Amino acid sequence: MFALLIYRLALFSLLPIVLILLLVRSKNNNAYRQRLLERLGFFPTPPTQAGTNSIKQGGILVHAASVGEVIALKSFIEKLLTAYPQTPITITTFTPTGSEQVSKLFGDKVQHGYLPLDIYPCTQLFLQRLQPKLVIFMETELWPNLVAQCVSKNIKLLLINGRLSKKSLRSYQKIKALIAPCLNSFDKILIQSQENLAHFIQLGAHATRCNNVGNLKFDISINDDIQKKQTELTQLICVNDSLKRKVWLIASTHEGDEAIALKAFRAVLNIFPQLLLVIVPRHPERFDQVATLCQQQGFSLARRSENTPVTNQQVWLLDSLGELMAGFSLSDIVTMGGSFSNIGGHNPLEPALFKKPVIVGADMSNFSEIMQQLSNEEALIQLTIDKPETQLSSAVISLLKQPEQQVTLGEKAHNVVLTNQGASKITLAQVQTLLSAKGA
Repeated sequence: MFALLIYRLALFSLLPIVLILLLVRSKNNNAYRQRLLERLGFFPTPPTQAGTNSIKQGGILVHAASVGEVIALKSFIEKLLTAYPQTPITITTFTPTGSEQVSKLFGDKVQHGYLPLDIYPCTQLFLQRLQPKLVIFMETELWPNLVAQCVSKNIKLLLINGRLSKKSLRSYQKIKALIAPCLNSFDKILIQSQENLAHFIQLGAHATRCNNVGNLKFDISINDDIQKKQTELTQLICVNDSLKRKVWLIASTHEGDEAIALKAFRAVLNIFPQLLLVIVPRHPERFDQVATLCQQQGFSLARRSENTPVTNQQVWLLDSLGELMAGFSLSDIVTMGGSFSNIGGHNPLEPALFKKPVIVGADMSNFSEIMQQLSNEEALIQLTIDKPETQLSSAVISLLKQPEQQVTLGEKAHNVVLTNQGASKITLAQVQTLLSAKGA
């Protein structure tokens, strides 16, 4: 209790600084400047069909921090909407890109806004406006103040797809006095693997609250929106079917990833001069920076935002939102960004859904269990930390020379996805149990 009080006082005193940081970040992405009132707990009031404004209260609130979490929750949210057609479903995010993804996937089927800063007046106002019956957090999204307030208001709490890496465990252990009570405030913690389960218990979660139910990120599928985007991109990339080029896509890149990819690409071009490199930066504020880097390196460049056909350009910058999954479908080889530094990688299951051969860097710590399953089935290629650009070019050249190996890797990865699906169904059953216990 004392730790929570200190936490509340510290965050309240830092509120002006946090708001200044959001404004600073908005210099590169003005979306961070918008909707600041939502960060303070003023959940937006959407217009109804009658033209009046009202927030639907008494429903289920699901928090998905950003794009990856929203995509991972897609199957679960769809099941939730089917099971509770008369119950308001609210999805909160913390990033503008996550917000846009919610709108694209669910439209007006759900209420949507930003989760407020975890500061007492903000969270108090937020809960007062929504008055949910159940609040669902995902992975390691732990908001001690908001969680404590939910407990005081008898709001059910569920943590789903629980993930706690060794690195996060070490960090959280430094504030265990604050985090352990937070964890034990959840009515149930559904965890994505046995290793993560051990980490949660080590951090102080009661074993009786925790269940290993598998990873929601396996429950992905191809929907109509992805197929529509695939058609749009195909029209831009396949200008001449008789001269269809091989495509190598680098997904969700961070600072430094593009430099490695471009060095590798230059080596590959010596053998496969018609290869098209598609780069998809993780953060929109880096689009222009990546475009400049490509041009400085002497590569001809096309940009998706210009909506013009890709003809003889060497690099296609996918500087758009919500089109990465469609981009996977058009690729021959995929490399996951964020895996060449200390980011921890990004989800390799998404290209696996399209049966694509996947290459990743040495650091995939955010997906250790998924990586173990894919590695056990020899379903992807992982590089080591030494000279990644040389290893990367060699791996791409090898795959381009051996189309049958591309097919084999893609099929194996796809089978790993299919055989591990089902966590969404179990998670929905837990929601139904909690709401029944509350008498909903």
